[in-house]
Amino acid sequence: MQYVVLHVILKEKLWGTGSGDLTSLEKAINDQAAKGYRLHTITTACSGSKE
Repeated sequence: MQYVVLHVILKEKLWGTGSGDLTSLEKAINDQAAKGYRLHTITTACSGSKE
């Protein structure tokens, strides 16, 4: 069995507004799914947001 570790960093378009780049995450997940892999775990973190 093969494992793939994929690290995707989403960039915010405007500070404190949340990620505006979810399309990149969706594409990365779909690219791996097309290869037969499945998503096992996903985590998120927020740093320095002043909403």
